Amino acid sequence: MTINLEHQFSMLVREIRKEHVGNGPREILTRFCGPWVICEMKGNLTNVEKFMILSEEGRRMVHDARTKLVKKIYNDPAVVAKLEDIIQAKILRIFSDISIEEDIAMTVYVLDRPIS
Repeated sequence: MTINLEHQFSMLVREIRKEHVGNGPREILTRFCGPWVICEMKGNLTNVEKFMILSEEGRRMVHDARTKLVKKIYNDPAVVAKLEDIIQAKILRIFSDISIEEDIAMTVYVLDRPIS
């Protein structure tokens, strides 16, 4: 059951990212670890962003924009409610970052209870 739930969570994260960013990650790996949901997302950058990161200033701008956008997405109570509905748990905190050079983003959702 957990594997199916991980897949459902990954698909919802992809849908949310696609809706708010314009494209979703190429690959998402989600794992439940006690009261944490950990999502590793590969293939996040758009073609324009890939061009921009050829310079140091572009890398900084893309990282800053991506980080701020993700925080804004998760400030929306409707987005958080969709995620909570799937896992039947309350999200207490969300931590997110992206490695521009590797095109890998990580998001950790801290829950009010373990998911089994």
